[in-house]
Amino acid sequence: MIEDRVNPVRRVIRTVLSAEAAAVADLHARARATYYPDGVPRDGTDWLAAWRGAIERPDGHVLCLVQDGRIAGIASFRTDEGAPADTVKLFQFHVDPGHWRAGIGAELHAACVEEWQADGKRTATLDVHTDNLRAQAFYARLGWVPDPGNPPEEGDHHLYLRYAVAGE
Repeated sequence: MIEDRVNPVRRVIRTVLSAEAAAVADLHARARATYYPDGVPRDGTDWLAAWRGAIERPDGHVLCLVQDGRIAGIASFRTDEGAPADTVKLFQFHVDPGHWRAGIGAELHAACVEEWQADGKRTATLDVHTDNLRAQAFYARLGWVPDPGNPPEEGDHHLYLRYAVAGE
C-alpha cells in the first residue's frame, strides 16, 4: 500500500476515509460540471452513496490528494468484474477545477501507477467522456492510448483508453 507522502507544497496522497465521502462527491460534481456542455445529466445516480460504496469496497482503492487540509484530487480504481487479475480500471479521476494545472493530477496519477505496480497490474483501462477534451489531453500526455480492444461505436459518449503499467 502506498504510504502517506508529504511534499513541500503541503500535499499528502492517501486513502480516502469514509467520513470524507461528502467532500469527495462534491469535488466530483464540480469536476463533472466542467465537461458537460448542456449541464450534468440527471440520471438518478445517488453520487454520495456511490462514493461511500467505492470507499468502503474491500477490493477497491480510492486515493486522494490533500493540499492545505482540503481534498484537491481523487482517484478510484479496482479490477473490473470479469477482467484479468493483472488489469485495473480507473473508474474515477478528478481534480478540483480550482486547482487545475498545478501538478495535482500528475502527482495523483503517479501514485496510482505506483500502487498498480505494487499490486502487479500490467494494464490499466479507463473511459473518458467525449466532451472532456482537457482530460483526454491529460491522459495522452501520461501515455494513455485508445484501447484497440474497445473502439468507440457511433453515438458513444465515452472513449476507451489503455495504459501499459511499467513494472520494475
